[in-house]
Amino acid sequence: MLTRRLFCGCIATGLAAGFAASTAQAVSADCAVMTPARRDAVDPDQAIARLQAGNARFLGGATINCDLVQQVRETAAKQAPFAAIVGCIDSRVPPEMVFDQRIGDVFCARIAGNFVNTDIVGSLEFATKVSGARAIVVLGHSDCGAIKGAIDHVELGNLTATLANIRPAVAAAKADGARDSKNAAFVQAVAETNARMAAEALTTRSPILQDLVATRQLRIVAAMHDITTGRVTFLS
Repeated sequence: MLTRRLFCGCIATGLAAGFAASTAQAVSADCAVMTPARRDAVDPDQAIARLQAGNARFLGGATINCDLVQQVRETAAKQAPFAAIVGCIDSRVPPEMVFDQRIGDVFCARIAGNFVNTDIVGSLEFATKVSGARAIVVLGHSDCGAIKGAIDHVELGNLTATLANIRPAVAAAKADGARDSKNAAFVQAVAETNARMAAEALTTRSPILQDLVATRQLRIVAAMHDITTGRVTFLS
């Protein structure tokens, strides 16, 4: 005869098993690698929304755990990332982690100061026109060393030429107080201006990217990552 305790225990066990199964199915769906068909089903606005949702998971400590080795196997023959990110080399701003994305989800180009040059523009033409990415995010960040170096006119080997790419943003940025790296408000203003200018430069420097944006196959935005909170704020 089934006792009340045993009956309740069976129900609890069944509910737990059902929840575990549904959770496993949800994680399995989230861990499915990007295929051309899945990527093509994502429009530019949805691509940005996926990154925003990923950053929300990152902030909430609810990142998705996947079998990365399995993803390596599943993407070995073909990749189909839905977005491309231009970020700084800063160790505190790894794009895949900040946006909670996995192997095969996003292209990443990283350079000190997250500016764009011919090589990066060409890489993004490949990422979008050839490989079908739906969005490009130029991701700057707070308290950026490259931004501070450009503000202070640092000269050091090849870094001198690197920082020269950021100087137009230094000249264009507006903020109260001293225009030096000790003024946190000015550093932030330059970083935001630099990210916006890099995003705008992509369509002025590339007819290919300009056409993709005009035909609504691509969206290009600038964003800022706060290294003290992990939050990404989209600027455009």
